[in-house]
This record gives sequence, C-alpha cells and structure tokens, in this order.
Amino acid sequence: MKVHKNLLLAILALAQFMVVLDASIVNVALPAIMQGLKFSAENLQWVVTAYTLAFGGFLLFGGRAADLFGRRKMFLMGLIVFTVASMFVGAAQNEVMMIVSRAVQGLAAAFMSPAALSIVLTEFKEGPARNKALGVWSAVAAGGAAAGLLLGGVLTQYLGWRWDFFINVPVGIILAFLAIKYVPQHKSEVDHNHLDLPGAVLVTGGLATLVFAITKAPSWGWDSITTILSLLAAVALLVGFVVNESRSKHPLMPLSIFKIRNLSGANLAQLPVTAAMFSMFFFVSLYIQEILKFTPLQTGLAFLPFTVVIALVSTNVSRFFGKIGYKPFMVAGPIFIAMALFFLSNIQVDGNYLTQVLPGIALLAFGAAMCFVSISVAATSGVPQHESGLASGLLNTAQQIGGALGLAILSGIASTTTVNIMTRDVTTSVAQATVGGFQAALFVGGFFAIGAALIALFVIKQKKGVKGSTEPIVVHA
Repeated sequence: MKVHKNLLLAILALAQFMVVLDASIVNVALPAIMQGLKFSAENLQWVVTAYTLAFGGFLLFGGRAADLFGRRKMFLMGLIVFTVASMFVGAAQNEVMMIVSRAVQGLAAAFMSPAALSIVLTEFKEGPARNKALGVWSAVAAGGAAAGLLLGGVLTQYLGWRWDFFINVPVGIILAFLAIKYVPQHKSEVDHNHLDLPGAVLVTGGLATLVFAITKAPSWGWDSITTILSLLAAVALLVGFVVNESRSKHPLMPLSIFKIRNLSGANLAQLPVTAAMFSMFFFVSLYIQEILKFTPLQTGLAFLPFTVVIALVSTNVSRFFGKIGYKPFMVAGPIFIAMALFFLSNIQVDGNYLTQVLPGIALLAFGAAMCFVSISVAATSGVPQHESGLASGLLNTAQQIGGALGLAILSGIASTTTVNIMTRDVTTSVAQATVGGFQAALFVGGFFAIGAALIALFVIKQKKGVKGSTEPIVVHA
C-alpha cells in the first residue's frame, strides 16, 4: 500500500539521516572535543576522517553483503552496531577511544546505508516514483549534513558534546523496532553467498593508506620518502584490487557494472562534488567558531539556511527530469557549488556572516540539491535488481571517499598555507594566517566542483527528443 511505501521510505531515510548526521554533527563539537579529550591539533581531523574512511572503505563490502545475505538483515545489523558504537563515542575518555569508536560507527554505517538505499531501489519502480523517492532520499541525506550542525550546536552548548552521539541511542532503538515490523524480508537473488574477502581487504587497505598518506604528507613533507612510499603502497593495493576483481569468480565489485556509462560517470562526478562540499562544512564551521566567535548554537543556526534550501530544491528538482533529463542538473549543480566556494574563499578575519558567509552557504545548497538528486538517479538507473546493493555501495563509496580524500587534501593545503604565511611574515597574527589557510582550501575546493561539472558534461549521455519520457536513460559504453 502507498501508506506503507511512504512509511518504509521514512524509516530508511531517517536511518540515512543518522548516518549523514554523524558525519557532520561532529564539526560543531570539534573545539569542545579537542578541549575535553586533550586532542592534539594534528589528530583532530581524525575524529571526522576515521568515520568517513571506515564508512567509505567498507561500503562495497556492505553493499555486496546486502545483495548476498539479505538487505533487511544487513540493514538491521548495521543499525544495531551503529547505535552501540554511538554510545561508546559519547563515552570516549581519550583520543584512541574516540577515534576507534568513530571508525566502528563508520563500519556499521557501511552496512546500513547501502542496504537502505537498495531497499528503496527495489521497492520503488524505476521512473517517476523512484525519482520522487530519490528526491526525498537526497533531501534527507544532503540536508542531514547541515541539520547535524544545528543539532550539534544545540546539544554541544546545552548538554555537552557527548550528547551529539548519545542522541543516536534512543533513535536507533526506535528505528530497529520499526524496521523489524515494516521493512520487507529479502532473500539473496544470486546463486551463491561468497563474499570476496581478498577484494575487501585490498580496496579498504588501499583507500585507507591513500587517505592516511595524504593526511600526513604536510607534516612528513610531500617529497619525503615516507610519503612517496605510502602513496605507492596505496596505488599498488588498489591496482591489486582491480586485478583481483577481474579474476575472481565472485568479485566484490563485478567490473561489468561499469559498462553502464552513466553509472560510471555519476560515481566519478560524485567524488569531486563531495570533496568540495566537505571543505565548506569543515572550514566554514571552524571559521565561524574560531574567528567570528559564534557559539555552537549560533554556528548551527548559521547553517540552517542550507537545510531549508536543500529541502526545497531536492524535493522539486526531479519533476523536471521528464522534460529536460537529469544531465543539465548534473552540469549546473557543480557550477553553483564552485561559485559558492570561490565566494567563500574571500572570508576575512574581521568578516561578517550576513555578507561573507550566508550567500555562499545558500548558493552551495542550491547546487548541492541539484547534484545529489541527479547523480542518485543517474547512478542507479538501469542497474539489475540483484546488483542494487552494489550500485548503492558504489554511490556511497564515491561520496565518502571523495569527502575523506577531499578533506585530507584540503586540510593539507590549509595547514601548509598557514605555516607559509607565518614563515613569510612573523608579524602576521595566528588568526590571519589561519584564515589564509581556510581561503586557500576553499578556493581549491571550487576547482574540484568544476571538475565534476566537466565530467557530467562529457561523460553523461542522454538520448535527444525524449521530452515526454519520465524514465531515466542509461547509455552503455
């Protein structure tokens, strides 16, 4: 029944909201976590990166497990572990406990998120119904990032940063009971239950090594032997993964799925889009708190316009797909994001939120809404039902790895720029040098978004003369 479909979508979207929320809610809490657990400045970004890296590294594994062992089963398992891990994050007593617990959270999310999205793909038929469902999904997912900042601000200021994570416990318990009652059972649609463990180890190890090398490169030196060897090791592991997938009888990621051209293009575009967006949330939230001296609550309210714009645009943009297709939105969205980041790269030490921050946040939300809905439709159209979990895992992998790599690269640019500014002129204040680092990172992030627009322009294909069609069009390479 339609009511049940809507209720099912609400349950799954709320679970995804939790996943995205925990990737962003921590940004507002970073200064409080740093002070409360005596975090070093160098290790602070690992509170964010440990989560996104574990999430992104295991998404292919989690997505394939959903196809093989049942989507409902993997969704519930991930939800329960995520809830328990949230309790341990909130109770963390030191750096190690915090980072490890955040990594376990990310690991659980890697099973929960692709299973949830694959259930959406199987329950909503390809076409207008699925486009609308993905519009809601994208609104919740993208809006969750900004909502996390608002909720994080309220909880951090009035209850303490630990409640940013304790809040997941009652929500997770309620969702688990609802899922048991309303999420349909699903059995494997393939004739085996073999998980490609070598492939999982290779891809997770390769991605983890890559992010770690980029994160440490500013302190090691980009030309140091340690950095070079780490990057080479990452490349070797990822090449090994591709070789393994091409030879494995039951690969974690069947390479044949990339014959769907628009799926490949959408996932490729997702990487720089998310890298660009993560830079905004990370650096602008730090700028607002450390430079403009906003309280956590004020910081959360500062990002509220992002949530409002995302909700309005995401839930309406899919209705235009039948007339002009989704490609125009995949091209235009990143351009708006780039414009927003270039605007935000002009923030100043004596800046003003209304004139230097708010326009950029609103413009970026407008572009992000167009991106996420169109990319979600392009990346999941034409995918066989028995590989819907894999397609969901790929899309989420591109998002999380793009964010983790983007944050690692841009954090390195920010810290290197800050050091260079202070070295060139010892009279420069720490605040001025810090803002200089933020400016450089945001500016480079804008070029990431331009790259995504070019990928969409030249890779994504749609047939012409289909204005009356409401079906997403997939062209095979």
